[in-house]
Amino acid sequence: MERIVTEFPATRIQVLGDMLRDAAAKYADQDYILCDGEWLSYGQVDDQSDRLAASLQSLGVRKGDRVAIMLPNCDEYVFAIFAIAKIGAIQVPINTYLKGEFLRHQMAESGAAVVLVDVLGARQIASVADMLPDLRVAIGLDDCDAIKGALIGTELDIHSYETCVASASAPMAVELAGHDLCVILYTSGTTGPSKGCMISHGYYTWIPEILRRAGWHEGADTLMTATPLFHTNAQIWVLASALSCGGRAIIEPVFHASTFIDRAGELGATVIRIMGSMVNMILAQSPKESDKSHGIRLATCVPTTPETWKLFFERFAIPINSEVYGQTECNPATITPAGIDLTPGGAGKVAPHVELKILDEGDNEVVTGEVGEIVVRPLLPNVMFSGYWNNPDATAKAWRNLWHHTGDYGRLDEEGTLFFADRKSDSLRRRGENISSTELEEALLQHASIAAAAVHGVPSPVGEDDIKACVVLTGGSKITPEELFEFFKGALPYYAVPRYVEVMDEFPKSVVNRVQKFKLRERGITDSTWDFEAMGLVIGRDERRR
Repeated sequence: MERIVTEFPATRIQVLGDMLRDAAAKYADQDYILCDGEWLSYGQVDDQSDRLAASLQSLGVRKGDRVAIMLPNCDEYVFAIFAIAKIGAIQVPINTYLKGEFLRHQMAESGAAVVLVDVLGARQIASVADMLPDLRVAIGLDDCDAIKGALIGTELDIHSYETCVASASAPMAVELAGHDLCVILYTSGTTGPSKGCMISHGYYTWIPEILRRAGWHEGADTLMTATPLFHTNAQIWVLASALSCGGRAIIEPVFHASTFIDRAGELGATVIRIMGSMVNMILAQSPKESDKSHGIRLATCVPTTPETWKLFFERFAIPINSEVYGQTECNPATITPAGIDLTPGGAGKVAPHVELKILDEGDNEVVTGEVGEIVVRPLLPNVMFSGYWNNPDATAKAWRNLWHHTGDYGRLDEEGTLFFADRKSDSLRRRGENISSTELEEALLQHASIAAAAVHGVPSPVGEDDIKACVVLTGGSKITPEELFEFFKGALPYYAVPRYVEVMDEFPKSVVNRVQKFKLRERGITDSTWDFEAMGLVIGRDERRR
C-alpha cells in the first residue's frame, strides 16, 4: 500500500520539555507564541514554564501526578503545558464548559491532585469538590480573592498563580523517556462515560513530525487557530507543530467568524487550522474587499466537502486540505500531503508510522472497496495512544486481536485512499466537540420528571450534528420547554444541550429491549418536536461557562 513517506529519522526528541529547551537554545529571542497578550519568545516561554514547574514541585507534584488545567486560551495555559511536562507530571486538559457529572467524572477518574483555574472554573470545581478525594491544590489564575470566595467551603489549598511564578528557581531534573505519559485527554465514550486517552511524550511529539513531512507546516510558517487549548488541534497541531520546526503559533482566545481571516492576514499567519463548522461560519459572512489580502498559503480543515473547498478558494484564494483521518488514539492515521490533488470524499493514504486495515464484524479483512471497521496499529514505538486511563477493560476491547478498533467505518480504494463511511459508535459531534450519547442520556435522567432518554444527531445547517433528545416522562409528570431548557443549562456543557426535544409515550425497542435508535433517526423532526432555537431558548456566548 502506498504511503506518503517511507524514511524514518535515526533519532528524534521524544520528550516535550526537551523540545522546548532545545528550541529556546536555538531561537531564544525569536517570537513563538501569541495568545492573549503580546508575542512571547521561545526564551520567555521556557523561562516562565520553568518557574511554574519549580513551583509545582514545591507544592509536592512529582512524576506521574496528574495536574488538571481548566482555563480558557491564555499565555498561562501555554506555560502550564510545558511546566507539567518538564517535571514528568501528567496534564489533564479539562473542557472549560464542563459542569456537573461531566466535570466530576473527568476530575475524579483522572485523580488530579492540582487544578489551574480562573474564577468561572473555580465555581464549577466548587460544585463537585466534595466528590474529588484526590484534589488538594487549586492555583488561581486571576483574582485570587474571588477564587478563594468561589472555593469557600472546600478543603483545597489555594495559591495565586502570580505568587507561584515569582520565584526564579529552576525545577529539579526528572528523567523522562518517550513512553512516559504526557497527557490524559478525555474523549467521548461509546458505551459509557468519556474515557481518558493516554498520550505519551513520544506520541505527542511525533504528531508534528508527521504533519511536517506532509507539508502541513514548515519552519517559516506562522500557524494560527481559534480552537481551545484543551483540544489536540490547538495544543499539538499548532503549538507543538510550531515548536517542532522553529515556527510561530497564534492561539486566538475566541473564534470570530467575521474577523478571523482579516486578523490572520494582519498577524502574518501562513497556515490556519480550523474546524469544518468554522469554515461554514466564515463563508456565511458578507464578502469584503479584503478577503484575498493576506499571506495564508494553506488552510487545514476537518471535516469539509469538495464544494466547500471550491467556495473557500474562490473567495479567499486559500487552498483547503481536509484529507486526513485520525482520532485521539491514532492521530493522524491517514493524510494527503500539501500540494497534492485531493480526492473528493477521500481522507488520504496511510501514514508511514502505522498499518491500517478494514475488517468485518469477525475481524477478517474485507476485499478492496468494501466497507468495514477501520483498524490501526503502530509500526514504531510511542506513536499511538497508550491505552485508556484506569480502564483496562476498554483498552483490551479496543485493542483486540492486536489492532486498535477505531469504531469507525470506512473503505480503501485500489490506490490505497481511505474513504470514511460512518461512525460505528453511538457518539455525536457538535461545535467541534465529541459527545457521548450514553453520557448525555445519563445526565438527562437526573431530571426528576424524565424516566427514559435517548439522544441522536440530526443534520445541522453549519455542519456536524444538532442534537435531538427523545424523552419519556415519569407517570403523571408534565414539563414545559422553558423548565427543561433551564435544567439543561445547569446540568450540561453548552455544546451538549439538545436543540430538539420530543416527549414520547414510549421508545421503539428490539426483542432484547434495546432502544432502536435507527427508528428514532428515521422519525427525525416531527410536528411535536420542540425546537429550542426557534423558541428563542439559546445560550449566549457570555453564559456558556455559568
